[in-house]
Amino acid sequence: MSSQQVKLIYIYEIFFYKRNRPHFQAAFNSLNKTPCPFTMETVILVNVNYGGFVDASTKDWPGRSVCTVFLRGCPLRCSYCHNAAIQTGTNELDIGEVVKKIDDSRLLISGVIFSGGEPTVQGDALIALSRAAKERGLLVGLQTNGYFPDVLARIIDERLVDRIALDFKTRWEGYSRRMEGYAGAAEEDYSRQAERSVQICEEAWREGSLPEFEIVLTLFWENEKEVLTIAETLPRVTIVLNQGIRKRFWKEWELSRKVNGKPYLSESEVTGERPPLTYEELAKIGGKITKLGRTIKIRTRDTGEVVYESDRSRGVACQR
Repeated sequence: MSSQQVKLIYIYEIFFYKRNRPHFQAAFNSLNKTPCPFTMETVILVNVNYGGFVDASTKDWPGRSVCTVFLRGCPLRCSYCHNAAIQTGTNELDIGEVVKKIDDSRLLISGVIFSGGEPTVQGDALIALSRAAKERGLLVGLQTNGYFPDVLARIIDERLVDRIALDFKTRWEGYSRRMEGYAGAAEEDYSRQAERSVQICEEAWREGSLPEFEIVLTLFWENEKEVLTIAETLPRVTIVLNQGIRKRFWKEWELSRKVNGKPYLSESEVTGERPPLTYEELAKIGGKITKLGRTIKIRTRDTGEVVYESDRSRGVACQR
């Protein structure tokens, strides 16, 4: 070819690409034998159910400035969700529009965080966006509840993610099979799905194909004991004890139960909610998580993030 530069453009749906990968690889190898240099650009025919965008954040990835892409849709209905408005609904965008938002932020960032909703509910779009970010030299982070382990396996296998923060839910969050209005929100048992995701991420982290992995446990006053039980079953990876700020009562989601024509109020709703656990209360819980070699982070609104590490001589957590 006489051109100084050959641009090889992959145009594919993700599923089509996977089934026809040898064809594209042969074309790539053919161009690679030409004497002129080439660049590669990925163009993907996938729409995104878009939830929102933050062009620069220093909170979503500690130590980095990143942009955050919110993908709409989630199978869970957690009572403390801060993005409840994008759990459902549709706002379809061409993937190029989302990629352009990332491009417009590139001078300010070193990475992209995909959040939600639950980003893995849109597996093809997530992988396409992650690939586009990687081609631009950006790191990729993912905030997930772990409900779709097969998607996590795909994105890890293709080396398209550098950090995963898995928010492991407790039964108090109303995520699945609850009588309080959520019974139809999730078809699969959440705990089994999340445990598979933890296993996949832990293996990748230990093998080095996933550089950063942490498990987030959000705590409210009534789920402290359950969090301790869950923590004992988790692998020896970083655990973040996240201060829950406010829980929505289920009737704020589906006001179907009424007494004498008025919304039913429970005793706790009448007397008011308990305040969030304090840093000191969270630190006591952290001190009870005793697996050796485990890093513990405590994250609150007032103090930010404080890193704890287990003391090998005493087997309890202590402040670093």
